[in-house]
Amino acid sequence: MASTKLQGIFTPNIVPLDTRGEINERELRRYVDWLIDKGVHGLYPNGSTGEFTRFTADERVRIMEIITDQVAGRVPVLAGAAEANVRETLRACETYYQLGATAVAIVAPFYYKLSPRAVYAYFKEIADNTPIDVTLYNIPMFASPIDVPTVRRLAEECPKIVGIKDSSGELPHMMRMIAAVRPSRPEFSFLTGWDAALMPMLLIGCDGGTNATSGVVPELTRKLYELTMSDQLDDARTLQYDILRLFDTMIYSSEFPDGFRAAVRLRGFETGIGRQPLSDDQHHDLDSLANTLQCMLAEHGFTDEPICGCPIPTTGEAPQDVTRIVEAVVAALKQRGLN
Repeated sequence: MASTKLQGIFTPNIVPLDTRGEINERELRRYVDWLIDKGVHGLYPNGSTGEFTRFTADERVRIMEIITDQVAGRVPVLAGAAEANVRETLRACETYYQLGATAVAIVAPFYYKLSPRAVYAYFKEIADNTPIDVTLYNIPMFASPIDVPTVRRLAEECPKIVGIKDSSGELPHMMRMIAAVRPSRPEFSFLTGWDAALMPMLLIGCDGGTNATSGVVPELTRKLYELTMSDQLDDARTLQYDILRLFDTMIYSSEFPDGFRAAVRLRGFETGIGRQPLSDDQHHDLDSLANTLQCMLAEHGFTDEPICGCPIPTTGEAPQDVTRIVEAVVAALKQRGLN
């Protein structure tokens, strides 16, 4: 089992590329230092935001070599080890274990949509043969879903499986998993990969998140985590809405994760252009998006406003009807002792 429970905000970092589209090691190392200095609790390389499918297996290993070397034990490293089959996944587990990763995150089988029994068998095979602790990764929009009975069965039978990262964004699903597993495995970690619901997920019992927004505004995601965990819920709710607006803009206004790459560039890093080819129209849209993101970051003092200026900012307050809903949820959780 993991000697330390995985908790807090883990950054699924992008990988800066040079003008040839190759890994920009200097910028990646500088970015790692910056994220740690800004207070992220851990790093999560080779995840979806890190575009793991757009790198070769050798490049994924090289990314891990750079990051583990630069981290030098300062924060935990949860390494994405999602490969196309069991053999390659186990090979990645062994390699990342040797490089000093804290644990690996493994997505359920993708391309082929499998039954819960097949998903169980896949992770059981890995858990029985891996030298490193495993975090399940549930992302049903891209891979076979991991249902609650499967999570419970794996948690009960496999000490090497120490947590789950869930990117479905569904609070009831997370609650059912926590209720099913935590009584028998209190050290089991529950992480949310959906930035738009970070505060509610923490309130229902999550231990933290793997949140792409933390790669752009690590100061804000760390603050949201601390405010929520210390029951400063009014301030936390206001900040959650700010993060929601930024997250929605980055994820829905361009091909994922180009919006996050553009925003990291605004924080002062030479991110380069992603490996997914884009049309001329898409490049133009990214230029427009960069102006929007710059205005949003300027509201928090992270950048200057663009030359073209910005719209007058809103008050940042949540709509009253939504605020009442959130307050009702918080009150209900307090009554049940779940806050």
